[in-house]
Amino acid sequence: MTNRIRRALLFMPGDDRRKIEKGASLDVDSIIMDLEDGVALSHKEQAREVVRNALNEVNFGHSERLVRINPVRDEHSLWINDIQETLEGHPDGYVIPKVESAEQVQRVAEHLTRAERKYGWIDGSVRLLAIVETAMGFVNMNEISDSDPRLVALIFGAEDLAGDIGAVRTPDGWEVFYARSKLVLYAKARGLEAIDTPFVDLTAEDSHLLAATEQAHYMGYTGKLAIHPRQVPVIQSVFTPKAEQIREAKALVEAHNQHQAEGRGVFAYEGKMVDMPMVRAAEKVLARARAAGIKVEEL
Repeated sequence: MTNRIRRALLFMPGDDRRKIEKGASLDVDSIIMDLEDGVALSHKEQAREVVRNALNEVNFGHSERLVRINPVRDEHSLWINDIQETLEGHPDGYVIPKVESAEQVQRVAEHLTRAERKYGWIDGSVRLLAIVETAMGFVNMNEISDSDPRLVALIFGAEDLAGDIGAVRTPDGWEVFYARSKLVLYAKARGLEAIDTPFVDLTAEDSHLLAATEQAHYMGYTGKLAIHPRQVPVIQSVFTPKAEQIREAKALVEAHNQHQAEGRGVFAYEGKMVDMPMVRAAEKVLARARAAGIKVEEL
């Protein structure tokens, strides 16, 4: 597990080099070059070539370079070629869609292990992110979340889940709220990042995207998928601790350390009783701030 921050993960179609280059210029945390839904069946081969060349030639700056493959089914499925034809570019990770079992994650991991040995890369250096977006995926969430050490994040796919269970998507999202909550719990239980579903209404005001992202943040999500470059600043802002939050977290941790040095555990701080869950929450704020490049000690 690395301390890489994944606040916004921006999809770009794998068959469009220009859009990939645009994404690479945005200073987004992660770019997902899509070989699945964003590419027509007749363009899959072309997209693999575009992605491979982009991995080798485009300067992505600090952005994580991810590739979404096609669903892992049998050994003759598209996902095999997706991996084989893009591995040469040494992506930082692969995003696996429609994950329904631990075996699907493990099959991809086996391919990556062989590739790392072949190319002399560090073992486990290519990460995996799993999108859970079907009823069976949520039934098997426990085994999926504990499937492989390469797995660093679970991603919630609301649109496909709604279609799979016959639900009607609504603005408040109650039809998928149980699944949205379950994914956070299982991700956090396994020490994984929890990434929220994309906001798909591109005609809506940014305030609607902001509200949806804030709700995900309040639920415990650590990032959100983006499907348009203009969504990136809004999403990354929500998941970045603000200066006042950082100062409050620093003060609470310092007060805790002082009381520990004096041999006291639970203590009162600014009119509230403070115990370890509150201290750990403050420490997480500071950790995410540092991962975002904020010089916490200077605030």
